[in-house]
Amino acid sequence: MPAVTKRLFDKEQNFAMLLVAPAVVILLATTTLPLAFLIWNSFHSINLAMPFMNGFIGFENYRTMLHDGEFWHSLGLTAIYTASTVIMQLVIGLGLALLVMQIPAGQWLFRIVAILPIVLAPVVVGLFWRTLMLAPNFGIVDFMTRALGFDAVNWLGSTTPALVSVILIHTWQWTPFAFLVLLASLASLPPDVYEAARIDRASAWRRFIHITLPLLRPAIVIVVIMRSMIALSAFAAIFAATGGGPGTATEILNLYAYRTSFVKLDFGYGSALAVALLLITLVVSSVLFVIRTARTR
Repeated sequence: MPAVTKRLFDKEQNFAMLLVAPAVVILLATTTLPLAFLIWNSFHSINLAMPFMNGFIGFENYRTMLHDGEFWHSLGLTAIYTASTVIMQLVIGLGLALLVMQIPAGQWLFRIVAILPIVLAPVVVGLFWRTLMLAPNFGIVDFMTRALGFDAVNWLGSTTPALVSVILIHTWQWTPFAFLVLLASLASLPPDVYEAARIDRASAWRRFIHITLPLLRPAIVIVVIMRSMIALSAFAAIFAATGGGPGTATEILNLYAYRTSFVKLDFGYGSALAVALLLITLVVSSVLFVIRTARTR
């Protein structure tokens, strides 16, 4: 490389780094440093109720976690919540996308309607379902069930209905995301492949199994990865709808870490719970990315 060209390249590189530097500094200040502080706190006893016991305790918080029944309970709820919401979003979103593909003239209207739940803040969604849809005696869902001849159900005040309710709330808000991604993927599929399959007299089911699903696999995996990561860290909608109750019926790991830190004032153990959730999210997302990479080879 000539000397003049190299100097120009170095100047452009330095200018580019100068432009990126403020964003990098802000990113480090808002993400990396708080994360490092969280991990550091997880190795300490930081309990505002018993400040005389504060100090470095190594892995004691993590050893306590292994014998904590509430931790395993919240972890099980997190697994149920994540798996059920992701599966329902994927199945319903794919079904709606396949249905809307048969209505090419009005797809723009379905896209607009689908965006509305996504743009709502999760806390607004939780309050909407708590006060309007699932309120006992006068909620819309309760009114419909009684109109159909069923008994009234305390959706957010009973153990199993509350868990089902928060799963449905999350599914209602984020199924449109899966729907929009899969609808865009369906619209980009090559029509000549389907035409050849029709000429070979392949049934609609065989076309779906052997053509649609394999071609949609990259989009499906992306939806599963993104929705799994969001579901694992869900907080606002559940907190607004049930607060983790009744009791601990809907207290997923994120809410348990919150309650430990800001209700029990045990910030050391709460930090360890948050780090555990972070590690679980990283492991799940890494496994899903590995699966995606293996499938695309």
